[in-house]
Parts: sequence; C-alpha cells; structure tokens
Amino acid sequence: FSLWKPEDVTVTAGKEHIETFAKTPMSERQFCKQCGGHVMAHHPPLKMVDVFVATIPSLKCVPGVHVNYAETVLPMKDGLTKFNDFPAEFGGSGKTIPE
Repeated sequence: FSLWKPEDVTVTAGKEHIETFAKTPMSERQFCKQCGGHVMAHHPPLKMVDVFVATIPSLKCVPGVHVNYAETVLPMKDGLTKFNDFPAEFGGSGKTIPE
C-alpha cells in the first residue's frame, strides 16, 4: 500500500463503482462493486488514505518499511525496517523486529 493525505487522493474514473465497508473504526475499506477489487482504505484515526499501489500504474513505488510484521507469514530478508505494528507517528508502538 501507499499512504496519502486524503486531500491528495482523487478518483478520476469509476467512482460510481466504489463501495465502502467498515469493520472497525480504524479503516473504511473501499472496493469495486463490479469486480470486488481492493481500491483503497481510509484510516480516519491516522488521517491517511492507503491506496493499493496497483491502481496507480504510473507510480514508481519503492518499498520503505514493513508494518504489522509481528503477524507475518512470509518472512522477508530485504534489509527494510520491520515494525511490530506501526510507526509511533501513525499510532503504533514504534517497536521494530530484527530481520
């Protein structure tokens, strides 16, 4: 995913096909009601929107960190910082896990 300020995210096509599901107050998941594909998720407590990177083909995405790594099922040895949950500035513990 990629994190953005809500005011920096604009759906330019297909907005009428987007549905929202909120299981918890932490996130409002948005998906395409035609194909079921994940589009983005609003995180009101973080004041951020996480946009599925594949929905922005022109975005040159370079991974920076791993989040919620305590729950990983596929360990990654890539040299990136691995947060137990989230960085402190995003409401997490800020604790990291060694590679």
